Amino acid sequence: MEINEKLLRNIIEEVVSNMQVQQQSQTVTFEKTSTVGSSAGFLQEIGEAKVSTKPDEVVIAVGPAFGLSQTETIVGVPHQQIIREMKAGIEEEGLSARVVRCFKSSDVAFVAVEGEHLCGSGICIGIQSKGTTVIHQKGLPPLSNLELFPQAPLLTLETYRQIGKNAAKYAKGETPQPVPTMNDQMARPKYQAKSAVLHIKETKHVVVGKNAVELALTS
Repeated sequence: MEINEKLLRNIIEEVVSNMQVQQQSQTVTFEKTSTVGSSAGFLQEIGEAKVSTKPDEVVIAVGPAFGLSQTETIVGVPHQQIIREMKAGIEEEGLSARVVRCFKSSDVAFVAVEGEHLCGSGICIGIQSKGTTVIHQKGLPPLSNLELFPQAPLLTLETYRQIGKNAAKYAKGETPQPVPTMNDQMARPKYQAKSAVLHIKETKHVVVGKNAVELALTS
């Protein structure tokens, strides 16, 4: 597959910029980065996320740029609709959904791990802004999971709703069939460059040491 030269140049510029941001990250104070109480799009930060003991909840943990500087996935699926579908899937199984934003990492695995530590049921759906998603369970290593959905370009709203349903089933102690997904061997090479750029952009919003915040849907 031929990659556009201009796109490659943009990737290199993004990498250099990201390195500069990381070098400056240690000087960033929480007072400067805190947005608790602010409203950004459809998600409102309402305070630091606390550890819950409720066994009937599933946490949806989003990446640091989700719904902020990025508002749709790699193929243009709106973040707002994704959260609504996941939440609906969870509620269809009789459980409640709780949304948090994680700042310490842009890696979907570690976003999910931070989310499951906050969840009473120990089940968390982690999602990056580009759409990559994972269902994680408390006690599993960060790179292990219940279900992984790495091909973000192939994930539809129907898939995200089913991810919510399966997460709720795991929280109830059930063993559901894995969520069916499409498979396209050309998806990776086709979107690899764009995926790298989006991941770099999300990484710019990482704040080392900052705890997750609770989010409320505003619309």
